[in-house]
Amino acid sequence: MPAAPPFVSPQQQLRSPDGLAKAVVILLVVAAVSDLLAVLAGLNIRSLIGNGLATIDDAEADRADNLYAASGVLQLLVLLATGVVFILWFRRVRLNAEVFDASMQQMKPGWAVGAWFVPFANLVLPRRIAGGIWTASAQTNTDGSWRTVSAAPVNLWWGAWVCSSIFSRYASQQYMKAEEVQEIMDAAGRMLAADAFSIVAAVLAILFVRKLTRMQGERAALGVYPLS
Repeated sequence: MPAAPPFVSPQQQLRSPDGLAKAVVILLVVAAVSDLLAVLAGLNIRSLIGNGLATIDDAEADRADNLYAASGVLQLLVLLATGVVFILWFRRVRLNAEVFDASMQQMKPGWAVGAWFVPFANLVLPRRIAGGIWTASAQTNTDGSWRTVSAAPVNLWWGAWVCSSIFSRYASQQYMKAEEVQEIMDAAGRMLAADAFSIVAAVLAILFVRKLTRMQGERAALGVYPLS
């Protein structure tokens, strides 16, 4: 008879998300700082325009415009880096959740990556996946009963991220279309609001990442899979 395949325990299938979580948190802090720099650059432009176009020195106007453009490039680069590392962390915690309790997962593990790249559906699917991860990772009692863990960090993170993404896209389009002085002032104001909203979204994302990572550590420490 053929030899039996080696037994792989659930504990060996788990991989710690701690390292990726720390990297995500650091990048989210950098993202918040880049958003703050964009806010300051936007305030500088509004201040110059508010003082009157006739009083604006060409060199000063160029510096303000270049500073604002540079802050936008920095935001984009940090956003791309953060997105890559966040998705890697998200996939890691999703795979762990499969070990904790596969019955709680509504979608296959591959969707932890793919869901972010489906137009329009990416406003809904990652939240469904996060909900399954959150439930499976919730700290449990040693007798197998589930301890209630509020999903507020998930909902606040997701709501802020979706609203920030939609509003930022709208504000950017309006800023690109603005031609008249008042239109530029209004569009710059929307961009300031979008950047401020992005800072809030980054803070809530940090809280979500840290909470879920800590929950998975507590869940893994119980050592029995699944408990339900």
